[in-house]
Amino acid sequence: MPDLLLQAQRATASLAAGQHQQHRAGWGETFWQYRPAQPGEPASHIDWRQSARSTHAQVREQEAESARTILLWCDFSASMQWRSDTAHAYKLDSAILLLLTMAGLLLRAGERVRLLGPDGPVALPPTGPALERLAIGLTRLATAASARPYPALPPTGHLPRHAHILIASDFLCSEDALNTCLRQIASSPARAHLIHIMDPAEIDLPYQGRVLFTGLEGEPAVELSETQDIRQDYARLVSAYQERLSQSAVRHGHDSVQHRTDSAPLPSLLALHALMGHHA
Repeated sequence: MPDLLLQAQRATASLAAGQHQQHRAGWGETFWQYRPAQPGEPASHIDWRQSARSTHAQVREQEAESARTILLWCDFSASMQWRSDTAHAYKLDSAILLLLTMAGLLLRAGERVRLLGPDGPVALPPTGPALERLAIGLTRLATAASARPYPALPPTGHLPRHAHILIASDFLCSEDALNTCLRQIASSPARAHLIHIMDPAEIDLPYQGRVLFTGLEGEPAVELSETQDIRQDYARLVSAYQERLSQSAVRHGHDSVQHRTDSAPLPSLLALHALMGHHA
């Protein structure tokens, strides 16, 4: 986890610097509003340029957008703790890196970022930098996941109203369960942002000849004699599943991004950043 935290801190700083250089508006931005000056108002408070457009002296006040509550959910189930030879990282490590980097950007913007576990909000250390406290919370969840089965999807009871939930998972779960989860989040009401983590081997099926596939979560083994012969059909099934997941998210008022673990995190982070800014 320390290495992932360091990577996230560096990525956060880089993205924040790029946003500043391009003068992009971020979350928690401030804006100006004007009100008529009151009797006895100090002259230094009056915006004379704006007042020239009005019949009354105008005072400029800086207002901040309300901070949002952001919940982070990381899937620690066994299928996430796998990588192929062509992947840059385990699916779980990619999920943690993306979540921590997004958390860093959100915290810089003044948002309230919380960690969600199977039993609800996770208690974090009371002191220390916020991003480091979130990393400690994720470490504790990882330890707990090694001792018991971990759900792929977050609990949906008692979510803060209008919260945003980042869900990082490979979504190798029942589609009915996923649809139920998304529907319950929407009814809170809250908004989910799905981060679909996939290993390149899960997408491309790069194997040749006879291959024995064994599951990580108790699934029965499957042996194929000429694996390359089903590659095209397999690719169509994967693409169809990705499309169903994306459509399900949109149908319930949410959104999604896809991330391959043989790719750099930046494109996924930028896509997620844009989605969250759009839904501010």
